[in-house]
Amino acid sequence: MDTFKNITIIGTSHISIESIKEISDFIKKYKPEIIALELDRKRFYGLLNKTKISFNDIIKMGFKAFLFNLIGAYIEKKLGKLVGVSPGDEMLAAVKGAKKFGLKLKLIDQNIEITLKRLIKGFTWKEKFRVIADIFNGLIFRKPLIEPFDLRKVPPKETIKKLMGMVKDRYPTIYDILIKERNEVMAKHLNDLMLNNKEDKILAIVGAGHEDGIIEILKRN
Repeated sequence: MDTFKNITIIGTSHISIESIKEISDFIKKYKPEIIALELDRKRFYGLLNKTKISFNDIIKMGFKAFLFNLIGAYIEKKLGKLVGVSPGDEMLAAVKGAKKFGLKLKLIDQNIEITLKRLIKGFTWKEKFRVIADIFNGLIFRKPLIEPFDLRKVPPKETIKKLMGMVKDRYPTIYDILIKERNEVMAKHLNDLMLNNKEDKILAIVGAGHEDGIIEILKRN
């Protein structure tokens, strides 16, 4: 958790029981006027209504982007089952808290279709081979790239930094588009919220891998 001026950022794990409790407790105790979520409109409504991707959605984002999104969602779902949490439950906890106390909700992430299209377009063959090699090493030779950690909790800051450094080094396209660019987008939206709501307490809920980057951009601006 980090605080800058009138904004507090909670970095979460999307399948962490610890994150759900931290968010619920913070909202109950401090009752911020605004809650900002690392979601775009499509993901927000999909989370609330548990809607499945339609054929029109596949056409819009492209089959490769759809497949990439499907694989990511499948992995998150499988990991979530191990700890008894569904991916996005921490965001739902924030929505419930906002509804209970009459707080404003803001969506600050980039459109998922834009993100996925840019990722697929920029993803190099070198990075694809590295992904396959890393999965192979992890599953067959039991050589994970980072030390194992408790999935029920948010990874320690040191582990997150190590993971971000590994992604930046081995998969620069993934880092630039999924992390760096979205940090800029979310920081801009948060900066606008801070400027237009100077007297209000703002709580931003983002993935733990985005927390330090967003804070750094806000301070720089």
